[in-house]
Amino acid sequence: MHKVPLLLLVGAALLAAPAAARADSPRQFLRDALRGDNSEIMLGRLAADRARDPQVREFGRTLARDHADARADVIRVGRNYGVRPSREVKDDARDLSDQLRDMRGREFDRAFINHMVDDHRHDIYAFRDEAREHHGPVSDLAERQLPTLQKHLDMAIALDRSTDRRADRDGTRDNYRDNDRDHNWRDR
Repeated sequence: MHKVPLLLLVGAALLAAPAAARADSPRQFLRDALRGDNSEIMLGRLAADRARDPQVREFGRTLARDHADARADVIRVGRNYGVRPSREVKDDARDLSDQLRDMRGREFDRAFINHMVDDHRHDIYAFRDEAREHHGPVSDLAERQLPTLQKHLDMAIALDRSTDRRADRDGTRDNYRDNDRDHNWRDR
């Protein structure tokens, strides 16, 4: 007799908290993805205009274009989750943008590429985790966008390495950080 009310109480407690957490998780992922896309568009455009290296400028254009497409996808999926379109960017991207506006030449290129390597690694982890969550359209979106994020990471790492090689040739290398070679999201 006491088992039924106890089971109902335990069941209600288990359903209430995780349901609220689960309901917020896809929505929060979408909000974060939207801020991330806005950030990449902003920084990509800045690099397309200000980078010294033509390859870094082209990478900036690629980022702006690809993340504009990704943003449209996030907005489309987000409508069903109450996520409204915004132009809000991530704090670290706003800070970097402010710093980059005062930089020129290799210093600009290196700071931009450095951020892109770190940011895309972080994004790949977040998108991979969401893709595994089984949140329907939100997880599908994360899975769809992973190959593009991986492409961006690969491009950033290649640019990072070529920047290091040029610095070695020019004698201007300054113990620039070495990159993790195991960066493929499929292997994690």
